Amino acid sequence: MTENFRFSLLAEDGNARRGSITMPRGEIRTPAFMPVGTGGTVKAMYMDQVRALGADVILGNTYHLMLRPGAERVARLGGLHEFCRWQYPILTDSGGFQVMSLAGLRKITEQGVTFQSHVDGTKHEMSPERSIEIQGLLGSDIQMQLDECVRLPADESAIEKSMEMSLRWAERCKIAFGDQPGKAMFGIVQGGDVVHLRERSATALKEMDLKGYAIGGLAVGEPQEVMLAMLDVTCPMLPQEKPRYLMGVGTPDDILKSVARGIDMFDCVMPTRAGRHGLAYTRRGKINLRNARHAEDTRPLDEQSDCPAARDYSRAYLHHLVRSNEALGGMLLSWNNLVYYQHLMQGIRDAIEAGCYADFMAETQAEWERGDIEPV
Repeated sequence: MTENFRFSLLAEDGNARRGSITMPRGEIRTPAFMPVGTGGTVKAMYMDQVRALGADVILGNTYHLMLRPGAERVARLGGLHEFCRWQYPILTDSGGFQVMSLAGLRKITEQGVTFQSHVDGTKHEMSPERSIEIQGLLGSDIQMQLDECVRLPADESAIEKSMEMSLRWAERCKIAFGDQPGKAMFGIVQGGDVVHLRERSATALKEMDLKGYAIGGLAVGEPQEVMLAMLDVTCPMLPQEKPRYLMGVGTPDDILKSVARGIDMFDCVMPTRAGRHGLAYTRRGKINLRNARHAEDTRPLDEQSDCPAARDYSRAYLHHLVRSNEALGGMLLSWNNLVYYQHLMQGIRDAIEAGCYADFMAETQAEWERGDIEPV
């Protein structure tokens, strides 16, 4: 156990980095994928399962938790770790992305954001200071600055205005966060798909000397090549000795290519959302269990997997569960998907340590391309 937040860079292979974040609640092995626990739950999963499949850290959602059950209530009940029975690191987002998605239900000013709850229409205000306060009440180990995220494509003038305000909000969040031993606040690089704005944002945040840096405002409608181009610009500008977090990303292919550019941390709802809709991620690529071709297929999703959901249930049974809208279908496929993501991350870490990340990436992509083999 350590009293302080510390990032150690353990190995490099090209721009790919193998590292470790140590905190009082445990170690986060990087590159890391954080399962999303939006409302204090990783959907369709027990927390013991989430830990057992290899997750070191989960993400909690400030916006949803402040609306229900409420940050003050969570604090009275012992904090988010105690509330949801997860005693390891928790990262909370700032709520900025969810507020962006409210569109007509919110108003943004220099002071912060005023918005209507999507739950009951009640009015709420979130300033940078209030966002940090909420994350503190939740007991988050890694807290994110409040930022304004612009959905792409957008005019450069709108992106610049948003980026500059996000920088001012980062300064206010830093002051509000203060000195919290063992915890960290990350800044968020904004700037849309405009190179010089990304550079300005990264430079200004670096001067704030924060404990970690996220790259936000990507995977919000732009093609993958645009996202990767922004990483090519931004990653080299961020401190080598601090963790880099690409927010809301993504697909397994996004992760492979982003690690190759120097990203250390990821989160995305995709594994559990896809599972609830009948889509499985496997080493053979994606498998849509809604497809009629699985109706009498007795094979498991992956006979080599150590995950019972992938190894012990036939595709025919999973197809039946999905087509019948049985809750067990979503549970099993979410389990499978999260296991696959964590196995992918372990493979990435091992490959970087061995100095063969490019080969690992090529072999993984080639196996996806070969696809799932039909039964004879």
